[in-house]
Amino acid sequence: MDFGRLFVIAISAIFVNNFVLARFLGICPYLGVSKKWDSALGMGIAVIFVMTLASFITWIVQHFLLAPPSGKYDLTDILQTIAFILTIAALVQFVEIVMKKAMPDLYKALGIYLPLITTNCAILGVTLLNIKNDYNLIESIVFGISAGVGFTLALLMMASIRERLESAKVPKVFKGIAIALIVAALMSLSFTGFSGLIAE
Repeated sequence: MDFGRLFVIAISAIFVNNFVLARFLGICPYLGVSKKWDSALGMGIAVIFVMTLASFITWIVQHFLLAPPSGKYDLTDILQTIAFILTIAALVQFVEIVMKKAMPDLYKALGIYLPLITTNCAILGVTLLNIKNDYNLIESIVFGISAGVGFTLALLMMASIRERLESAKVPKVFKGIAIALIVAALMSLSFTGFSGLIAE
């Protein structure tokens, strides 16, 4: 196992190619759930869990069902996106059921954004990039965890800033989503500083 390569994959997914701030995926929950730190943390943990499990299961689906080692029937082009979305949807349903029973307050706080994880393009992006980058199973899992951590980091940073903005004197024209978009743009610009960290 090449730990150096795993480290590069992790740092790249968290900082260099952050799914929200560099790839601009998963913007809907990023702006919708980042008003409060607690709900942002809950969403982040849910996304890490779903991304990790989705990376694991979709890798198996890809290599043993869609494009089996025998190479007899390659169904990748036809069924990959459908199979991956169905896998993610099933995982989100599982997370919803567990959260509703174990953490009802957080479940209510996340509201519509929890089922929206199903259509979160960041999660589908992780699963498709695992295949595109030809990652093995361990690399796929590391990439899934790291992408989730990067997503959570961006979410928590945004939530911290937006909570402070609640008590700040923001001009009326910038209140609400306008200032959130400006903050998101500045955060995205700041993350471009990591682009020279790892040469791909």
